[in-house]
Amino acid sequence: MGTVIGIDLGTTNSCVAVIEGDTPTVITSKEGYRTTPSVVAFTKSKERIVGDAAKRQAAVNSDRTIFSIKRHMGTDYRRKIDGKYYTPQEISAFILMKLKEDAEDFLGQPVTDAVVTVPAYFTDAQRQATKDAGKIAGLNILRIINEPTSAALAYGLDNGMAQKVLVYDLGGGTFDVSVIDIGDNVIEVLATSGDNHLGGDDFDERIVNYLVEQFKISDGINLSKDVSAMQRLREEAEKAKKELSSSVTTNINLPFIAMSKDGPHHIDITLSRQTFNELTADLVDRTITPVENALHDAGLSKTDINMVLLVGGSTRIPAVADKVRQLMGKEPSRNLNPDECVALGAAVQGGKLGNQLMPGSAASEIILMDVTPLSLSIETVGGIASRLIERNTTIPTRHSQIFTTAGNFQTSVDIKVFQGERRFTRDNKLLGNFKLNGIKRAMAGVPQIEVTFDIDANGIVNVSAKDLGTGREQSITITSSSNMSEEEIERAKWEAEVYGEQDKKNEEYWNSHIEAENTLKRAEGEYSQNKKVWDKAKKKAVKEAMNQLKRIVVKCKPEKMNADLAHQLDELRINLENVLNN
Repeated sequence: MGTVIGIDLGTTNSCVAVIEGDTPTVITSKEGYRTTPSVVAFTKSKERIVGDAAKRQAAVNSDRTIFSIKRHMGTDYRRKIDGKYYTPQEISAFILMKLKEDAEDFLGQPVTDAVVTVPAYFTDAQRQATKDAGKIAGLNILRIINEPTSAALAYGLDNGMAQKVLVYDLGGGTFDVSVIDIGDNVIEVLATSGDNHLGGDDFDERIVNYLVEQFKISDGINLSKDVSAMQRLREEAEKAKKELSSSVTTNINLPFIAMSKDGPHHIDITLSRQTFNELTADLVDRTITPVENALHDAGLSKTDINMVLLVGGSTRIPAVADKVRQLMGKEPSRNLNPDECVALGAAVQGGKLGNQLMPGSAASEIILMDVTPLSLSIETVGGIASRLIERNTTIPTRHSQIFTTAGNFQTSVDIKVFQGERRFTRDNKLLGNFKLNGIKRAMAGVPQIEVTFDIDANGIVNVSAKDLGTGREQSITITSSSNMSEEEIERAKWEAEVYGEQDKKNEEYWNSHIEAENTLKRAEGEYSQNKKVWDKAKKKAVKEAMNQLKRIVVKCKPEKMNADLAHQLDELRINLENVLNN
C-alpha cells in the first residue's frame, strides 16, 4: 500500500492532507492554496475545469458552473451540460480527481488510497454515493469517517488528556455536532446530531436576497431572473460575509449589474454586521437544538463538557461564536484551523490504516470509536418498526434477531429496512427492501428467519435474512437514493420525543390485533383438523367465536386502533381460546 491521503470533501471548499513523519500536513494545490473550491465548470469548448479556475469564471459561465454538489449526494439529482446528465457522484469525482492530482504533485508519486470525511448526519445513501465518487476518481476509499470525529482526532493529538469535547462543525453546506470522549488514547463518539442543509451557503443566500430586495426598491429591477447577475451577487455575498467577520461594515459595489432603457445600473450598498446578524439570526438559532439533542443522547450536561471545538469556516462568523459561548457557558477553542482540521484528522486515520505512523507515537496509539446517527429497523406484522440497532451505537457493529412468518405455509418474506426513531414504519424512512424466497412450508410461527444488520466502519449498512430451516439466504447493501432530508431527520427525532408515549400505546393496541389474528389462525387450523371428531355443539361454538372475532379483526387498521377496539379484541380472543380449550 502506498501513501494514504486524507480528504475533506466539503460543500464550498475541499482540503487534502497527508502524514509526514508523524505529523499531518496540509497539501497545497498547484495554484498554491491550502484549500480548493468545490466548484466544477465546463467551458463552451467542452473543457472541464475544477477549483479556483472554475470559481473565477463562474460569473461569465454561470449556467455551466456547478457549486455545492455535496448537498445533492445520495439523491436522484442530475445536472445537464452539453446534452449529458451528470450525477452528484460524477461531479464530486471531478473534485476528488483534482485533489488526487495535487497530492501526487506534492508527493512525487502516484496516489490510490484515501480516507474521506462526510458529515456525521450523512445517510447510508450519501455515504455510498461518496464511496462511488471515489471509485470514479480512481481512489480506493479505505475508510469514511465523520467530519466532527476527524476534527476531534486532529485535536486529540495535541490534547490527549482525558476530557469531554463538543465538536461544533458548521461548514459550507452542513452542520454537525458531536459529543466526544477523549482519554487513554481512545477517541469515543458518545452522540451525534445535525442538520444536513445548514451552512455558509445559507448565510450567503440571505445576503443575496437582501441585495435583490434593496435593488428592487432603489432601481425597480428584479435581479433574481438574471442568472449572471445572481452569480455576481453570490460571489460578493460570500466576500461580504468574510469581511464582516473582522469588520463591522463592508461595502458591496457591483457596477453594471443590470441594464434598462435608462442605461446601466449599479449596486453600491454598505452592509453592517448588525444587519447581517439580523438577516441570519434564525440560521444561528437552528444550531441550538442539535447541540441540545447531542448532549441529551450522550447523557451529559453543558457543565460536563471540558472543551468546545469550532470546526468549519462558518464558525468564523462572530454571531456563531457568540451563540456557542452563550449556549455552552465557556469560550470555544480556536486551537485548530477550522478549514483544515478535518482533513488533518483524516490524514491521521489514513496514516494508521497505511501503517505509515511510527510505532509508539501518539498518533499510532489513538483508537477511534464512531457511532451510527439513526436507529435501524425492519417492518414486522402491523407495521411495527422492530429495531435491531439503536442510534448512537458504536460502529462497526453487527446484530442478529430471529423472526418468523405471519401466515400459514408462507414460502417467502419481504424484508423492509427502515431508518428513524418512531415505533411504526409509516413514520420512518424506507431505506431499501428485498425478498427471501424458498422458506419451507409450515404453520405460522414455525420457521425461524434470522435477520442480521451489519454496519461497517464506514457507516454503510448491509442487511441479510436467512431461513435457518433451509439455509437459504438473501442480502442487500443499502444503496438506495431515498435518503432522509435534514428536515425529515430532525422531525423524526422530535416526533419520537413528542409522540413517544402515544407510540407506546399504539403499539400495545396493535399487539392486541396481532394476538387476535394469531388466535384466529390457530383456531382455523384446529377446526379444520377436528371438525370430524367434534360434536355439533363444539363446532357451532367455535365457529361463532371465530366469526365474532374475525368481524372485528378485518375492520382494524393500525392508524385507527384505540383502547376500546383493543379491549374488544382481547375479550373476543379470550372467549375464542376458552371455547377451544373446553
